[in-house]
Amino acid sequence: MNDIEETGGAKIGLAHATWPFAKLTVNKNVLQLNASVIGNLYFRPSDIISIEPSSFLSGAGIRINHRVEKYSSKVIFLTSGSSDLISRIESTGFLHNTDALPVDVEAEITKYQLGGSFPIKWSAAIAFIVIWNLLFLADQLGYFGKKSNMPLGNGARLAIASAFLFALALLISEPFRQLVLKEGRTTKDVKPFLLFLMLITGIMLLALSAIPN
Repeated sequence: MNDIEETGGAKIGLAHATWPFAKLTVNKNVLQLNASVIGNLYFRPSDIISIEPSSFLSGAGIRINHRVEKYSSKVIFLTSGSSDLISRIESTGFLHNTDALPVDVEAEITKYQLGGSFPIKWSAAIAFIVIWNLLFLADQLGYFGKKSNMPLGNGARLAIASAFLFALALLISEPFRQLVLKEGRTTKDVKPFLLFLMLITGIMLLALSAIPN
């Protein structure tokens, strides 16, 4: 029996993560789909109804039909070669495992499932979105002295900088992680998204710094 680890994309409910922001990990006891900020899902063998190739409209990959109430019913791992991947999952013994799980594995799965799939506290996510939009709105209304001939002013720059610092703080500050992430979640659950956010906002800030105010 071989453990597998596959990188791809994912669709969880209405959210969509492109390659390489999702990782599927399967062994005899647990199937984990980590799609970074859009969801971290853990399944025990008894949680799975079936795993089947997803439809053309849903995207090439595998659809994970499950019975976990706190997760969206639509869980798709996007990758090529769906039939081969299903065969590899079967080879791990996961789909046919009826044994009692080790206590620590059972406890970890239960902890993650009770917290739902979204790794960030809703209060933190809402606060981030509100601050981001208020800064851009204030910028457009001229509260930061934006000139009419400039596409982005200081308010927009501040919004972009705050997004960069938000991601950086999650990576390096344990108190900030406790404030933002749900209990039991770690930086590993969202690290690919944070690095991507820092890359994009960092490039934007460098580009904007070359434009005079």
